Amino acid sequence: MPVNLRLRKIEQRVQALKERAWQAKAHIAMIKEAVIGGGIGAQASITHENDMGSSFRLIKLVYALDGTQVFSKADDDAETLYKEKSFDIITGPIAPGSHTLSVLAVYRGHGYGVFKYLEKYTFTVRSSHTFTVTEGKATKVTATAFEKGKANTPLEKRPAIDFKVEQIEPEKVTSPTTAPGTPAPGSTTPPATTTPPATTPAPTTTTPAPGK
Repeated sequence: MPVNLRLRKIEQRVQALKERAWQAKAHIAMIKEAVIGGGIGAQASITHENDMGSSFRLIKLVYALDGTQVFSKADDDAETLYKEKSFDIITGPIAPGSHTLSVLAVYRGHGYGVFKYLEKYTFTVRSSHTFTVTEGKATKVTATAFEKGKANTPLEKRPAIDFKVEQIEPEKVTSPTTAPGTPAPGSTTPPATTTPPATTPAPTTTTPAPGK
């Protein structure tokens, strides 16, 4: 087996172990919060839905709860991650009260023929949502990545994330992993920033107009 291929497989295994460690750490922290908080406690689940179109391929997804990273996946080659339409971020007990969920999603452009130049660009979207968890209740938070705007909307302004929070029966929160959620302040999704080819310095807030 070629050295490069062996190294890639090792990197993938290391990344998978890191992801499992983050999820385990987040789950333990949630249980600790619930125990220390006293009372009945609460349950919550967080799910990410990927509804982006074919022009965007997901290459990185990171979630943080109250400033602590709880989920991370990356696919620099844009070969597999974009095919997953749903991700179970985390599920379990959580302390009642206000919590903030932050999301970072990075996409690589994808196109055929005259649009193949899109593969040289990446699009980043950051979004956050603050919600309140009620003691003795179970909450489900669904974050959906979608394309906003119309056909004439610039690509760099299309990626967005919408948050939906709903209260469910406690015994129904059984997803593989997770975290909290109940209605609270609305979500905010700033315009995506675009990073041009590696040979050009990455802008901070604007996206260069792609050329053929």
